[in-house]
Amino acid sequence: MFFSIVLLLVGFLILIKGADFLVNGASSAAKKFGVSNLAIGLTVVAFGTSMPELIVSLLSALDGKNDASFGNVIGSNNFNLLFILGISGLIFPLVVQRNTVKYEIPLSLVAAIMLFVLVNDQLLWGSSDIPTGYQGIASRVDGFIMLGFFGLFLIYIYRTMKQTSEMDEGDGIKIYGTWVSVGMIVAGLAMLIGGGKLVVDNAISIAQHFGLSEKLIGLTILAAGTSLPELATSAVAAYRKNADIAIGNVVGSNIFNIFFILGITSTVSPMGYNAAMNFDMYVLFASTTLLTFFMFTLHKNKLDRWEAFLMLAAYIGYTVYLISID
Repeated sequence: MFFSIVLLLVGFLILIKGADFLVNGASSAAKKFGVSNLAIGLTVVAFGTSMPELIVSLLSALDGKNDASFGNVIGSNNFNLLFILGISGLIFPLVVQRNTVKYEIPLSLVAAIMLFVLVNDQLLWGSSDIPTGYQGIASRVDGFIMLGFFGLFLIYIYRTMKQTSEMDEGDGIKIYGTWVSVGMIVAGLAMLIGGGKLVVDNAISIAQHFGLSEKLIGLTILAAGTSLPELATSAVAAYRKNADIAIGNVVGSNIFNIFFILGITSTVSPMGYNAAMNFDMYVLFASTTLLTFFMFTLHKNKLDRWEAFLMLAAYIGYTVYLISID
């Protein structure tokens, strides 16, 4: 137990330093090549920080731990929206670009609704062709559908990347040489993945020691653990007043998690779905809707500190509820 706690703390330290490398390298690359920080946040940063979710979800599915696989992704998305944006917005109010409010945030809601429709076979269609003990299934066909939408998302990002960022935040960003920037991004991603694995493995070990269920571990320990790269990256970006990477990282990761990670996972290994997680899906719908609502209150296109506090408080309440019903 003591050794697990030590490794957990080491993992945290690696995550923080990795996030620093990634944000600095990605911001430098964005400035150097005239690509918007938002586009970098939605792609390179989001993809890199979502690697722990991909690894954990895929391994869980292959090991037959479907609740852990779904719980990891759904829980991570809730953690991203409520906890990470809550923390980041408290560090520094986040100004959100109009395109994000108009396209990316709604797309993350579409992804969540699509997942709900695809996996609730029994609830929506009365289907009986599902694994014993489950109420739905993410089949290979569902996986291909999600991957198809992920492809459309990449096309949208490609078009966004063509636009130079005239009003990008971060005029004080230091610009490194091309290979130095690439090296920082790669090193940052490697540290985030390695640190995330250390944290997740040892957090699960500690959680199992106290007898927590697979579903609860997926929705809380795994979700928070695999989202630590997003937390570290967005918090550092917010501290450096780079709101585009902070927001783009979270929204992009949520889209990646559903369309790409669950798309890949269900294509490789179809997974039975436990309808008990629909409550957590409803929380995801509400969280995304709440973020959209906050974009039109007080200061338009800005997540203010009091709004960030409400999101953080909502996540704490949600977690307490999950523990109380386990």
